[in-house]
Amino acid sequence: MLLELSITDFAIIERSTIRFSEGLNALTGGTGAGKSILLDALGAVLGSRVSSALVRTGRDAARVEAAFELDSSTLQRVRPQLEEIGVDILEEGALILTREIQSNGRSSARINGRLTTAGALASIGAALVDIHGQSDHLAILKPTEQRSLLDRFGSLEPQRSALAADVKEWRGIRQRIAELSRNSREREQRIDLVRFQIDEIEAAAITAGDDEALMNERDVLRNADRLRADSLEALSALADEDSPGGAGVTTSLRRVTALTADITTYDTSAGNLGERATELLVLAEDLARELRTYVEQIESDDARLADVEDRLASIQLLKRKYGATVKDVLDFAEDARQELSQLTSGNVDIGALQEREILLSRHVASAASTLSDDRVEAAKRLSAAIKGSIADLQMGRAEIAIAVNRRDDARGVSLAGNSKEMHLDVDESGIDDIEFLIAPNTGEALKPLGRIASGGETARLMLATKSILSAVDLTPTLVFDEIDVGVGGRSGQVVGEKLWGISQRHQVIVVTHLPQVAALAENHLKIEKSESGGRTVSIVRTLKGADRELELAAMIDGLPPGEAARLNARTMLHRSRTFITSSQ
Repeated sequence: MLLELSITDFAIIERSTIRFSEGLNALTGGTGAGKSILLDALGAVLGSRVSSALVRTGRDAARVEAAFELDSSTLQRVRPQLEEIGVDILEEGALILTREIQSNGRSSARINGRLTTAGALASIGAALVDIHGQSDHLAILKPTEQRSLLDRFGSLEPQRSALAADVKEWRGIRQRIAELSRNSREREQRIDLVRFQIDEIEAAAITAGDDEALMNERDVLRNADRLRADSLEALSALADEDSPGGAGVTTSLRRVTALTADITTYDTSAGNLGERATELLVLAEDLARELRTYVEQIESDDARLADVEDRLASIQLLKRKYGATVKDVLDFAEDARQELSQLTSGNVDIGALQEREILLSRHVASAASTLSDDRVEAAKRLSAAIKGSIADLQMGRAEIAIAVNRRDDARGVSLAGNSKEMHLDVDESGIDDIEFLIAPNTGEALKPLGRIASGGETARLMLATKSILSAVDLTPTLVFDEIDVGVGGRSGQVVGEKLWGISQRHQVIVVTHLPQVAALAENHLKIEKSESGGRTVSIVRTLKGADRELELAAMIDGLPPGEAARLNARTMLHRSRTFITSSQ
């Protein structure tokens, strides 16, 4: 549940810390006092979109922090998300969400001090708090919301989720089959092209580096005569073979070696001269041997040169077609082999896909039919429960029915009916359109809720539905922002009792103008405006005793309240305590 909400420099709230309790928390205050701003702050820390306009004028940033205590069930549901973003749970299941909005428009989000995204806040927040704004009760007019309410009441969501997964797979297979059938000619043409490309590359039998090695061999073959002449001349100058002056480098080095050896005989400190001379002689003799071997290998070979140039031309053609380097060409060939495998396997698998599609179609039809039948039964129970609940809310003898209508579609799933085979449109929600029908007055025909229900009726209908669904609602904290809009004082006590009933399974925070509702709260909070330093500020106070009685009297009679209003407020509080005691 939500333990505490701390707000700093958010709109007209300079600094406020609001502590909430279990059960029913009522927030009251005059028009414009800042109740909506308080809920905006809560929405911000739960990941809603924010703007720099929310930062208090003259401040650099606004900050909102919400502290939650998670029970074991809620902790189990949010733990995977928290682990995914690397957030540790604090002691005793504590979770702290933080949102900071800069005056330059930037914002930051944290969970237990760890920097995260607004999207992560929204994901975690959705599991912790469910906010129903002044217009959110209109959601019950939407067919998708009506279907969701029915499925939640009937505990049918696991069935719908399983069906959604099967429908997704079934549609994917149908689309794949259609693509394979529609593109069969193009696929065959592509197979021929890819095979030709693979064969052309494989026929060249190239490996990485072949082009560089061949270009080097080509250069050697083209310049063989010059390479041989230069090598022979270098060898002649190095060795004693026909060198100019009658002596080669090696002969000179032998003489140098002998002389330096003689020097070291008389001067031991010059020993390194002999060693270095010896090293030079050894290197020269090694070089001479390598030159002789190299000269023997150099030969002119016009036939080999022609082969090398032909192979280089072939490689160059492949590089123009398939890549800038030999490696690119080889990578292209590997990709082509994988594509060919996929293309040819498509030919083999289309029959298996068609068989799978038929099996899935039957399974989807059966599962959707079962879900539809279960919805019909749940609709009967939910409509009866809502009828009883709205009677308590003084909507007279209004009739409620929930229609479960199957959608026809000639291309949909096939389902055997009583007299003939039916073809029904199926999507991830099933084969049904759900419609809430209402007849507000006796003798009137049932009509769609969205066409005839007034604002007050839809608000009370949503409250009635919420009170019924609270047993299966997993969200620990429910926030109602003036859910009693359009509800007169005659129904105020019943509305309050419904909200109190919901608070026995959830923490409930309600923004209300009805004193009957506020009187039933375990925790009564008042938000009010005042001036400080020439600036308007909103503050939140917890009301107890005489202060609470005065606030209820003001809600009844305005300010200043008369003695009759004060007496009425005391009566309301006494009646509320009596109701709570008898209901526990």
